[in-house]
Amino acid sequence: MKIHKTLFGGGGNAVENRKLLNFWARFIISISNGLTFFALLWLLFFAEVPETSRDLVNILVGAYVAVLAKSTDYWFKDKRDAEHEEGK
Repeated sequence: MKIHKTLFGGGGNAVENRKLLNFWARFIISISNGLTFFALLWLLFFAEVPETSRDLVNILVGAYVAVLAKSTDYWFKDKRDAEHEEGK
């Protein structure tokens, strides 16, 4: 039996497929967080926003800095992941 592996899973064993699908889910969430942050920055600096809403956009930008820091920690911090231990 020939197994066809793809970027999104579908071939191989169940643990490897789940790892691959988890990677893509986390990757897409990280990209959407970054795009949301850039949209908020665009609203803050380049769009005509009413003064009352400008304070809200400022607060959201500050909150998204923490989201981006957590996302960066996930991708670049050395960690022991239970998911990687499971495959051994």
